[in-house]
Amino acid sequence: MNNFLLAVRSSFGFLSTIPVGLTMEGLDEFFKRTYLHILVGAILGLLMGAFAFLAMMTLPQQISAILIVVFVYYLTGLNHLDGLADFGDGVTAHGSVEKKIRALKDVALGIGGVGFCTMGILAFYSSIASLQSEALILSGNDMLYAAKILLCSMLVAEVSAMQCMLTIAAFGKSIHEGLGSILVQNTTLPKYVVGLLGSVIICSLALLPFGLWYGGVIALTTAIISAFVVLNISNRHFGGMNGDVIGTSNEVGRTIALLTIVLLLSYHNGGIPWML
Repeated sequence: MNNFLLAVRSSFGFLSTIPVGLTMEGLDEFFKRTYLHILVGAILGLLMGAFAFLAMMTLPQQISAILIVVFVYYLTGLNHLDGLADFGDGVTAHGSVEKKIRALKDVALGIGGVGFCTMGILAFYSSIASLQSEALILSGNDMLYAAKILLCSMLVAEVSAMQCMLTIAAFGKSIHEGLGSILVQNTTLPKYVVGLLGSVIICSLALLPFGLWYGGVIALTTAIISAFVVLNISNRHFGGMNGDVIGTSNEVGRTIALLTIVLLLSYHNGGIPWML
């Protein structure tokens, strides 16, 4: 098989639950082309968006929002959420850097991990439900138009989440060997820039039909900023980062991108309440 096609197939095997098969050779080819995170994010984002579109068109808002959350984790797996849980355990642990790293790497789930995951999932759900409401207001209660906005917003959010992972890998320092350190070693600045350019193009085009081309870019920007915040927290607590921190940036970045779009829609709908 062509090495590039093998890398593409392996990228889906590594970053999603799609059963395409995964080999060490394929992983090696994928890690040589880490910018493929953005391609995977775009495809997964379209799948998530399509599901969100159908759910919003056929089900009550709260129920559809819950099902969208479930579908996202069904499609991407729980590895990133597990990373958020480990990150929470490590950050909330008391003591030295060494003790915090032990908590980060501990397979047992602590209260910090439970708290971080609970807040993360609630924020994700709330962002989707709020986005549906703001999209309906913007569309004048045109359900079809609002569902299209939701579809494109899911695309922006997933691409942004993948760019966050690349951000951690490009600017982070590994604290131990593993898949995270391999990603760090292979995510050079040129590869990061290639991924970033792809993300900017996709995110700017995604909301263009609704007159909000800049909305996707702003959402991407805030997501990347959140990745740097996560990296800063990781450096302060652990002296570096690992795969759990990369996964955390994915979870945080996706939600931050959606919340940014919600605020932009709210502004277009007459203003954000605290700004009035």
